[in-house]
Amino acid sequence: MRRPGKMIRQVLADSVKKPATMDYPKNKASMPDGFRGRLDFDAPKCVGCKLCMKDCPSSAIEIVKVGEKKFEARIDLAKCIYCGQCVDSCNKKALCATNLFELARLNRTQLKIVLSGTFDGNPAEK
Repeated sequence: MRRPGKMIRQVLADSVKKPATMDYPKNKASMPDGFRGRLDFDAPKCVGCKLCMKDCPSSAIEIVKVGEKKFEARIDLAKCIYCGQCVDSCNKKALCATNLFELARLNRTQLKIVLSGTFDGNPAEK
């Protein structure tokens, strides 16, 4: 260390600057447009073509028929890589990516969800 005075000036200057990080989780983060978070499913729009299942690179989604022209999506969030391929491949726009990103769970089985409702910002879980 040739010039310790230069380093002390830098430390003092940085000590009065505003932090570069945000105070999370006290202040909730807002996600940018196009963010691909947890999937949501609009069951009435689904026709059961299963293109989303075929296009999913991680086999994280399963479409199951539960009644006459009624389907539900079973999604394994532990497998999902949040690429959005299933959303892009759905012809009827029955799947969408939400801004939900706080998905941590203590038990891996809690990451397997069943969606059977309509989306409105709050995904409908069964």
